[in-house]
Amino acid sequence: MYGYNGRILVVNMSSRQTQWEPLEEHVLRNFIGGTGLATYLLHHFCPTGIDPTDPSNPLIFTTSPLSGSRLTTSSKFAVATKSPLTGFIGDSLSSSFLSTELKRSGLDGLVIIGRAPSSTLLFIDNGKVEFFDASNLKGLTTSMTEKTVKERLGHRTRVACIGPAGEALIPYASIANDGGRQAGRTGSGAVMGSKNLKAIAVRGTQAVPFSNPEELKRVGSDLTERSLGNSTEKYRVLGTMANMAVFNRLGTLPTRNFQQSTFEGAEQISGEIFHQKHKVGNAHCANCTIGCEHIVGTNDHGPNSQGRMEYESSFALGSLVGISNPNSVIRASQLCNELGMDTISTGGTISWAMECFEKGILKKNDTGGMDLRFGNEDAVMECIRLIPRKLGIGELLSKGSRNAATTVGQGSENWAMHVKGLEMPGYEPRSLQTMALGLAVSTRGACHNRSSGYESDFSSKVDRLSADKQRGRITMEGEDFSSVIDSLIWCKFLRKAFGDFYEESANVYQLITGCSMTSSQLRQAGERISNLKKQFNIREGWQRGDDMLPQRILDERLPTGVTRGVGLSHKDLDMMITSYYEERGWTSNGLIPNVKLTELGLMNFVR
Repeated sequence: MYGYNGRILVVNMSSRQTQWEPLEEHVLRNFIGGTGLATYLLHHFCPTGIDPTDPSNPLIFTTSPLSGSRLTTSSKFAVATKSPLTGFIGDSLSSSFLSTELKRSGLDGLVIIGRAPSSTLLFIDNGKVEFFDASNLKGLTTSMTEKTVKERLGHRTRVACIGPAGEALIPYASIANDGGRQAGRTGSGAVMGSKNLKAIAVRGTQAVPFSNPEELKRVGSDLTERSLGNSTEKYRVLGTMANMAVFNRLGTLPTRNFQQSTFEGAEQISGEIFHQKHKVGNAHCANCTIGCEHIVGTNDHGPNSQGRMEYESSFALGSLVGISNPNSVIRASQLCNELGMDTISTGGTISWAMECFEKGILKKNDTGGMDLRFGNEDAVMECIRLIPRKLGIGELLSKGSRNAATTVGQGSENWAMHVKGLEMPGYEPRSLQTMALGLAVSTRGACHNRSSGYESDFSSKVDRLSADKQRGRITMEGEDFSSVIDSLIWCKFLRKAFGDFYEESANVYQLITGCSMTSSQLRQAGERISNLKKQFNIREGWQRGDDMLPQRILDERLPTGVTRGVGLSHKDLDMMITSYYEERGWTSNGLIPNVKLTELGLMNFVR
């Protein structure tokens, strides 16, 4: 097949042995690449029931058939592992030059197993593997690690690395690459740290041929033109930070650990304010024409800080912890990036602790004398610093909100805002009830990107404030769509630039690979990948009770703003979950029957 290398590289950090393994054509066609291929490889390489930090837990990087094509937004890679935060599938996406470099090194996937005896730098140079001592990198921030590695191996080298949080096995540690972009959620950085793997450096020059390069170029030019139209204007002008003001107005902005859905300080940390008073510039991922990443910087008399800012970071380190000072939000976000920690889980866990403090469950002697109340900017910064060191309150916070609440008890489990252990993103599920279902059933936990249920809620398709059975089909279709887009891989910000996403993507697949692909086959690939993710979780002990929202969401109605009095009952959520299982063709307990596995051609892939 064109567009693929047709093989993966397996690296054993314990023995320092490497092995190339072929990928058969039917595997590539069935699972495409990206998260689809990564899920297939996770089933193959991950032993059942393994502890996520065990050396046998694989850390998997995959490219896609679009990688290296120069199509707009196509330079992304997927990371998959068994999550140390949830115990289920942990998959994440990141972007920029590392994706193309992996592809040009002659592989479609990199599978890392084992544990090095000491801190190690893994260097893949056109498929040749070298192991270097990385003791000089221990304790370095992500940016300093990348800088130091490039000084050693050349600035043409692309680097993925962990910071102090990954080294400390913080279960929500991230993997940074290409100047601070993050494979952020589900704790892949902790798995990388458990392997004593501080950094991966990649350099590749091998060309990947495409079946019909001339027609691909024409299609790419047309898509580039559409990528600069109205459908992406929001991302080009304000980036995802545009959500802050909109969500606050609609009563969907989680505030003070989801106790409210509007924030009186939202305007100060809105995309408009960041744009007007803090913007330094824009950043583009490799081959991206949208340029959604907005670089912001502090402008007060405190320590200078500068970097990318997204809505999820500004929510998690802003309204969620009661902070409206944009300079503090910038510093907190960049500190998380430098330490290599997911900003959503960091903010979510700190906000849980703040509520515990305000309710008297945590005392000052538990916090090292800190007044850990909502809105305390210094306390948030100090907590972030303490987490990777596991000192004082940092030891408790390092567990994540679910495990921290289990440790503390006293009813604090009711306001630990997570699903399956993954902290909630910046969408209030009581006022976005398709989103609520998507969060509850997502295979990786509380994830806004795996069903994109908010799109339906913000449209005229449904009443976003009430539940009904049609949400099951909407959520299923959204998950399958995401499985396809995350496997090809396109950036989701491009999704509305397509006239017919499946038809156009199937055509691009054919132009790249030379293999036939119809829109219906691509749709079924999305369903197949979604089911294989779920089957991994079932294998690892998933039960219907894991598809649930935090107790607060189901017991408390929203107290303020335009959504005052809105709630979501246990009964309504259960009804929507049941409708989702029915649409999927699963059992009433959410298990996948053999007839469905056979229909999707998964029986041979499932142990």
